[in-house]
Amino acid sequence: MHKIRVALDPRRGLAWRHHIGGAMRTIRYLSGAAYGMHFADQITLVSVPLIAALAFGASPSVIGILVACQSAAHLLGSVPFGLLVDRRQLRTLALVSGAMALCGCFIASLSVSATAILSFGIGVTLAGFGAVLFGLTSLSILPKAVPPEGLARANAAIEIPRALWSFLVPLAIGLFMERVALWSVFAFAVVGAAFALALMMRLPRFEVVLATREPALASVREGGWYVLGHNLLLPISLCSVFWNFAFAALLVALVPVIQEVYFFESGSFGISLAAFGLAAVLGSWTMGRVGNAVAPSMILIGGPASSVVAAVALLLIGPESDPLLLYAAFFLLGFGPSMWLVVQNSIRQLVAPPAMLGRVNAVIQTAIYGIRPLGALAGGFAAGTWGPEAALVLVMVAYGASLAASFLGGLRRVSSFEMLRAPVVSD
Repeated sequence: MHKIRVALDPRRGLAWRHHIGGAMRTIRYLSGAAYGMHFADQITLVSVPLIAALAFGASPSVIGILVACQSAAHLLGSVPFGLLVDRRQLRTLALVSGAMALCGCFIASLSVSATAILSFGIGVTLAGFGAVLFGLTSLSILPKAVPPEGLARANAAIEIPRALWSFLVPLAIGLFMERVALWSVFAFAVVGAAFALALMMRLPRFEVVLATREPALASVREGGWYVLGHNLLLPISLCSVFWNFAFAALLVALVPVIQEVYFFESGSFGISLAAFGLAAVLGSWTMGRVGNAVAPSMILIGGPASSVVAAVALLLIGPESDPLLLYAAFFLLGFGPSMWLVVQNSIRQLVAPPAMLGRVNAVIQTAIYGIRPLGALAGGFAAGTWGPEAALVLVMVAYGASLAASFLGGLRRVSSFEMLRAPVVSD
């Protein structure tokens, strides 16, 4: 009878409704901030090489340095930010990430106007660090705000903005870059970062899990060993590494493949990436709607499998083929893997100890972004040494390895998110 009285207690019901309402507001503010942060980040990603050439007359080597400055934020910032996420107030870190992005984009905009390339590099690097910190912080906020059965939908809400802007921003910059003042491109990024910061100010404070304050290196090592020893996190990491290796190699080899193998128009490169971005939006949106109705194992295996199918299709395309086959292949590369991304984020949040989630995410993210340069180098070497078709074979093999990592690593046995929830110990 006591359980029934508690369940019917109006004060208990009011508290539960208040909790649900607070969680919904948190997700709404966080997803809104994600729109602003990813908008600013995508503008930086796409426009840095163009502005470097047009505004500064930079050489290819200098352009490479500027691009590396921004991408270095993922390699240099992930681990230390992961430590902070595990030890500090998440609302504060979210605000810091927004402030870093805002200041970085503002410096970049002023630098373009003043033709100051050194400060431009500083600005885009600072903005990159802000994006990295926001990504790690938001991944740790979600499991504190929603129950396990709501994680898939919440992760989709955070992922859709990145996918949407990865589709729209390159198109917009391609259409309007020559029609606006170059400094104004980063002014739009400033607006996006300011919008994100305003919404993050409305986030609540979150419980900080007290953990043993080990030395930083030992703490990072603990997170790394946890990933390596976990029967789900290790195959997730390996699948991510092989997939990103393949995709980086494909991007490098795609232009010579289009020109020398397919004999398509050069514009098909941009259309292919647009198809990829559109598919990522649709995949993330779909996962937010069906996340609890589909067994996670289907997505964890189906995402990498769709990439293998796409890689095989790329090998079968010839000079007489319809370019729609190329766009369909890139649509496959965007749709299934974007759903996979949402699911694996939810699994990370469920199986990693709350006091270690930031470090776990940081270790995996560092591995992912660390492999991309190697994939690009491998794709360029294969295409230059043995021809573009050899690069496509390399891509197919790497995608096959990502599928093998998922299938053989035990991800096929994840039948529900509920089974991953840690057991609650009662008195």
